[in-house]
Amino acid sequence: MSVSTSRARATPAPAGPQEHGPQEHGRSEHGPSEHPPSERHPPSEQHLETHRVELTGYCYRMLGSAFDAEDAVQETLLRAWRGLAAFDGRSSVRTWVYRIATNVCLDLLRGRSRRAVPTDLAGPSAPVLAALGEPRPAGEWVEPAPDARVLPAGGDPAEVAVARESVRLAFVATLQHLPPRQRAVLILRDVLRWRADEVAGLLDTTVAAVNSALQRARATLAARGVDADPPAAALDAAHRELLDRYVRAFERYDIDALVALLRADAVQTMPPYRLWLRGAGDIGRWMTGPGAGCAGSRLVPVAVNGSPGFAQYRRDPAGGHRPFSIQLVGCSGGRVARLNYFLDPALFPLFGLPDRLP
Repeated sequence: MSVSTSRARATPAPAGPQEHGPQEHGRSEHGPSEHPPSERHPPSEQHLETHRVELTGYCYRMLGSAFDAEDAVQETLLRAWRGLAAFDGRSSVRTWVYRIATNVCLDLLRGRSRRAVPTDLAGPSAPVLAALGEPRPAGEWVEPAPDARVLPAGGDPAEVAVARESVRLAFVATLQHLPPRQRAVLILRDVLRWRADEVAGLLDTTVAAVNSALQRARATLAARGVDADPPAAALDAAHRELLDRYVRAFERYDIDALVALLRADAVQTMPPYRLWLRGAGDIGRWMTGPGAGCAGSRLVPVAVNGSPGFAQYRRDPAGGHRPFSIQLVGCSGGRVARLNYFLDPALFPLFGLPDRLP
């Protein structure tokens, strides 16, 4: 099975004159905080770097790509560094860099088709090789993201839980259905807990416009059933045991045991291919048929999109094991409900993974 690893890069437009930060009129508990005296002076490069992870998480939610998010944050920090002389201290450094990051993301999204997941595009396929088709360009797909790149470490447990929910693959994929400015409003208001007047200042618009955009964005998410997917509970002993059983079955390539772990309506996707499967039976038939080359694979745990996942190393005829896929294993009701297999070895360096295993 061939795997597409190409990466198209978009070049953000030059910084506009509006990236100087709005006047802030007070703070909410979770939004931009009251800036201390040190925040009223131009920040150092080291200070700008402290915002990298949270900005990457923001840009990932906006763009649906870990690679594009990294590029967007690099461009954001470069614009901030070049524009230090324009920083007048009327806003916090955090608000200022979020304003720049928002403009970078809006520039990147201008005229671009939205990223998707295979289940957005067509109905389920038959579990036969003829249904696989050709790999599609990487830019078509919502991609997984390593937790370490998009979720700041530490913090209040309740806020950490909200942050993890907001990078779930299903949530990020649904965000891509929103127009870019609505997307920014919803993330800033409902995820980052900024006040409406703070978002209005950042986007150079009115509070009424922000509230209207938020209402429309929430309606779109509700219509797409994003709330129907229950929040992921903390990883308990039963969930860990289910994942352990999945790993044992996959590494033995005991497909009967693996199918027994699946819900009857389980779904499997495999970007960069449009093909997706529904039903434990069809998933089993794929794995014993066209997917049989995955026998002998090894799985390495990774933290991805706020949940446990695995890096699959496929057996290499030349010896050892080579990177093959990043797996997101979704569980519900004590069973495996969703298998998202991203067949892209280019993702492995993002997770700090080795390029081979014995």
